[in-house]
Amino acid sequence: MRAAVYVRVSTEEQSVEGYSLEAQKDILLNWCIAEGWEVADIYEDGGYSGTNTKRPEYLRMMAEQHSWDVLLVFKIDRIHRNSRNFINMMYDLNKNGKMFVSQSESLDTTNALGRFFVEMMQSIAQLESALIGERTYVGMKEKAETMSNSDKVNLTMGFNAPFGYVLNNGILLSEPEELDVVRSIFTDYLDGSTMDSIAYRLNRSGLLTKRGNPWNVYNIRNILHNPIYAGYMRWDDVLVKHFAQTAVSADEFNRAQDLICSKIRDPRKRNVRKIPDDLDVCYIN
Repeated sequence: MRAAVYVRVSTEEQSVEGYSLEAQKDILLNWCIAEGWEVADIYEDGGYSGTNTKRPEYLRMMAEQHSWDVLLVFKIDRIHRNSRNFINMMYDLNKNGKMFVSQSESLDTTNALGRFFVEMMQSIAQLESALIGERTYVGMKEKAETMSNSDKVNLTMGFNAPFGYVLNNGILLSEPEELDVVRSIFTDYLDGSTMDSIAYRLNRSGLLTKRGNPWNVYNIRNILHNPIYAGYMRWDDVLVKHFAQTAVSADEFNRAQDLICSKIRDPRKRNVRKIPDDLDVCYIN
């Protein structure tokens, strides 16, 4: 068994008995001798906090996993003081078939009990993440359902402003020149142009997307499907009316949806998501 020996102290721990780099190394090297393990390398991070992963020797060790089989530390807090970072590290080690041993805490994934303990920690972390996601979803949906905009203030739900709009302290504002481009995209498509030909036209004219990239079919499709250009912001199945300048009417937007849907060969995938003419908040299928 080839061991990666990792030791760490932060600046304030330098003088604390039992935490020095040399003390940790002595204990861990003796452990390797007792276990009959070969020391692949010793990784020392002196003066670095354990609350993040931006430590040169830690990063070098994780990049050199091909050269060792087990990661050995004196205590878990020597490798991580952040539980999320520790769990992420264990996922990475498991993925690459590596083991982990904390000498003073008897956490040893070279045996079944240690692996069970780590799997339990990972399951708890996964459950916590799922619960946070559920709470965030409920909170965002409630925010969307209760949002009320006016011709003076157009609040948003935290998204990045699409082509044609900008955000100023969370307020949606229009970019008239970009909206003219959007209007031409809808007009061309409703007149029979393909998404490919529209992208080609925009690229020939030297226009770029919001991120400064050339246009493609996916950019054009996203614009044609986005109800923000007809006066509505969408979050999941909730539409919230905004009063910023629009590129097309609700009728034009809905005709574009019908046209896109008509070109889908599989009837099961023809899901038209239209918008109303004038409602503050509504639900779509």
